[in-house]
Amino acid sequence: MTACPVCLDESASPHPACLVNLFGEAKVPTLDLELSKLHTAGLAMIGRASLPGVQRKLAVSLSDDPTPTLRLEGPHATLILKPQSQTFPAVPENEHVTLRIAALAGIEVPHAGLFPLLDGTPALLVRRFDRIGARRLPLEDFCQLAARSPKEKYDASTEECFKLVKRYAAEPMPETLRLFRRFLVIWWTGNGDMHLKNFSLLTGPDGRARLSPAYDLVCTRLVIAGDTLALPVTGKKDKLTRRSWIDLAKWAGLPDPLAEREIASVAGHLEGALRLVGRSALSDESKTTYEELLRERAAALLGKRRVRPSRR
Repeated sequence: MTACPVCLDESASPHPACLVNLFGEAKVPTLDLELSKLHTAGLAMIGRASLPGVQRKLAVSLSDDPTPTLRLEGPHATLILKPQSQTFPAVPENEHVTLRIAALAGIEVPHAGLFPLLDGTPALLVRRFDRIGARRLPLEDFCQLAARSPKEKYDASTEECFKLVKRYAAEPMPETLRLFRRFLVIWWTGNGDMHLKNFSLLTGPDGRARLSPAYDLVCTRLVIAGDTLALPVTGKKDKLTRRSWIDLAKWAGLPDPLAEREIASVAGHLEGALRLVGRSALSDESKTTYEELLRERAAALLGKRRVRPSRR
């Protein structure tokens, strides 16, 4: 990959500013971890440093040694390590580029980068957004806010998410608009696993609850052909059209001109998204599949049959 492993801009090496944002200093720490040993480590640390979810996640932090090294850490971990999945191929590479596409489209995302473990396998490192030093900020996912069991995380709709934001967010209308854009990008990037536990309200140091940065953003269409949305939009999980999004916005209380502006803005980032996919660490086959999906759905958002492909 001939791009910065954090921001995916063209660069032969990581940008110092990107490394500072992710690690707190302008150099890559030693990742003295191996994929073959992480599963055992994760099981041993359940309840301490392992994190819930289908994708393996381990909480890690930088050591205070002269040579900074990532180590498994419990209560004060500042980073989340996501290694290769035992079930699906190239999930870290997938999530990395999907996070960058979301950021390009105006979605707040955590700092994240793709780096090799000791054995050379790529892993995603994500900066925790619910930590300020040793202080942990209150974070409640939508399952908790809806008083639902985690087993019911798929038993909801986008409309229920808007209700939760309007009820619990400090500023409901700005957060409603942010959530609408997030749903647009989730669909545009083919993410079929954004359930209630993948949305949260984060209470900042000012005591005000807002949508947390987006997390667990993966194009599930790359690993599950024909995968549909986890939460329906106006009753539909697939074959959405521009009209579907206008109707959702109207239901959420957003005027049509504002909804149309948001839709056009997301679709208008197609060329930049294609460039990010091209620079990503995905296989050539996955890149082609992802690019085709982005083109088709950008066209749907604009009410067109298909956006003409551009030359890379």
